[in-house]
Amino acid sequence: MAVVDVHNKAGEKVSQVELSDDIFNVLVRQSILHEVVRMQLAKRRSGTASVKGRSDVKGSTRKLFRQKGTGRARRGDIKAPGLRGGGVVFGPTPRSYAFNIPKKVRRLALKMALSTKLQEKQISILDNFDLDKIKTKEFLDVLNALSLEKVLIVTDKKNENLELSSRNVPDVKVLRSEGLNVYDLLKYEKLILVEPSIKDIEGRLLA
Repeated sequence: MAVVDVHNKAGEKVSQVELSDDIFNVLVRQSILHEVVRMQLAKRRSGTASVKGRSDVKGSTRKLFRQKGTGRARRGDIKAPGLRGGGVVFGPTPRSYAFNIPKKVRRLALKMALSTKLQEKQISILDNFDLDKIKTKEFLDVLNALSLEKVLIVTDKKNENLELSSRNVPDVKVLRSEGLNVYDLLKYEKLILVEPSIKDIEGRLLA
């Protein structure tokens, strides 16, 4: 097991914690991480692109002129796709882009993303991240004490002062342990784990 230092909000070392090799020391496969990130982004797509087909366009269904005898090409109603304002042929319609990946693969990808952070020494562990009040300056003081930016912060429970104090800071996101996901782990350069959240993560991934 890897042993990692635990710091307080002032950046001082207060203890150490062991991280399970089954979660934080897994062989990383880029193809699995890529597929899971694709799945997450696909589920976020709105899929609301839509056009009007011939039957959706408002207009008369009367034939514009007779079939024969005019010397012109035969023509149907004014809603034909070849005419300006007519319907669109084979245009996009609302759809879902979502696809699923087996639960075991998603869980493995999460372990790989955590392992990547530990291997690259981008994990910091805090004994707690409690703030006395909602104050962005106090939050930034903690990040400056730890010399961190572009951070994903994982807590074990709802921490309203922390969540509201950080929401206007660019390149910072606060997640609860149950919302931890591969995309956010890879998006943010650094990872802060509040110490109690480690047990929640291990309970989720070792079950």
